[in-house]
Amino acid sequence: MSGTVTLDRREGPYGEIVLRRRDEHYEIIANGTFLMDTSDGRSERLLIDAAQAALPERFRTGASVLVGGLGVGFSLAHAAADPRWSRITVVEREDAIIEWHRQGPLAAISGAALADPRTVILHTDLMDYLRTSPDTHDVLCLDIDNGPDWTVTEDNESLYSAEGLAACAARLNPGGVLAVWSARPSADFEGSLRNAGFSGVRTEEIPVARGVPDVVHLGIRPE
Repeated sequence: MSGTVTLDRREGPYGEIVLRRRDEHYEIIANGTFLMDTSDGRSERLLIDAAQAALPERFRTGASVLVGGLGVGFSLAHAAADPRWSRITVVEREDAIIEWHRQGPLAAISGAALADPRTVILHTDLMDYLRTSPDTHDVLCLDIDNGPDWTVTEDNESLYSAEGLAACAARLNPGGVLAVWSARPSADFEGSLRNAGFSGVRTEEIPVARGVPDVVHLGIRPE
């Protein structure tokens, strides 16, 4: 079978969310903007690996990770495949996306990870969680839209603000790592991370044949 087929389309509190199949791959579209698909997954896996590598050596076994945004499930599945994580918390605000993983076609990617006893799925908005939760983590891996310079909804812009980065720091244990996925590099966001008090700020890129690379922005909460 070839071509594009819409599998589910819903209107929710944040607008329209769509799951499509294009040839053998699945795509998630939010408010008419492409978010992600299942064609690659390298940058979603880098989000997890780069954060793990940036941890202080003594934290690399038994660390806890929060994944902000379930997406197509690559980041969750990659984290669950690594026995070094002691706890995996996923925050996802779209009920439809959670259902596509639990009962729909995306279960092929995330089924084993969802069954992992270390995994907890929280159906809530990431910014609400960051501002109000008493929990802390060793790593925050955040991928809720197309990045600091290209947000899908206005609500997501606050994550990249001074207030949002302060909320991220509050949810991190000392020495913990903040990793933020982006569809393009952002020098301004690197500056925002430094201004928010993060150290070791750097950007890792995924090489591509043409066009702008996906990146992961990294920063460490000082101990």
